Order: sequence, then C-alpha cells, then structure tokens
Amino acid sequence: MMWSYILKLVVLLPLVCGLLIGCLYLWRRLEARMPGNQGERMLKVRETMMVSTGTKLAVLEFEGRRLLVSVSRAGVTLIDKAE
Repeated sequence: MMWSYILKLVVLLPLVCGLLIGCLYLWRRLEARMPGNQGERMLKVRETMMVSTGTKLAVLEFEGRRLLVSVSRAGVTLIDKAE
C-alpha cells in the first residue's frame, strides 16, 4: 500500500511541476499579445467601444497622433484626427 503511494508521488509530482512550468512559460510568451498590454509598438489601441452590432469605434495612437476610426464589416473608416 505504501509503495503504490510513493510510486504515484514519484510519477505525478514531476508531471504536475512540468505542467506548471510549461504554463508559466506560455503565459510569459503570450502576455505581450494580450489586449491590455501591447508592449513597445508604434501603433497602440487606446480604447474601443461597440456602437452597434458589427460596428465599433476605436481610438488609435500612432506617432503621437490619435486617430478615431470606425470598424465594421464593410471596412475601416477614419473619422477624426487629433494631435
């Protein structure tokens, strides 16, 4: 009885630790791709807002300028620019 417990412990403990290390590694690699953290990019999405089904307003920042665009199924339309 005791040997089966030790055998399970020896096999499952490294497996669980390996899964934990793998998840942490993937989290660090994919963290830059998450919407809240965009890293050091030239184009940043500052805010988005749903206007209606299939239509979204987005504020983009590019080279110190802010751009208000409308995104829909038909495409992307520039609405306004600000310095």
